[in-house]
Amino acid sequence: MSGKLKVRQVKSQIGGNQSQRETLRSLGLRRIGHEVIKEDRPEIRGMVQTVAHLVTVEAISAAEAEDVQPRRPKNQ
Repeated sequence: MSGKLKVRQVKSQIGGNQSQRETLRSLGLRRIGHEVIKEDRPEIRGMVQTVAHLVTVEAISAAEAEDVQPRRPKNQ
């Protein structure tokens, strides 16, 4: 499990219970369409399983994860 996971929020957290909202926040997801790259670890897989109906997950290699450019803030 040396790869990475690309997690993308595809549905709203509105209507979800408190633990689902907290899990999304812990994953670093703030809005629909937001995407984060996380280590492929059992803890992260468990968090993703908790909100599986709200996110999509894609396994990527570590090399692919390094190629991803972070977005710049809009106000700069």
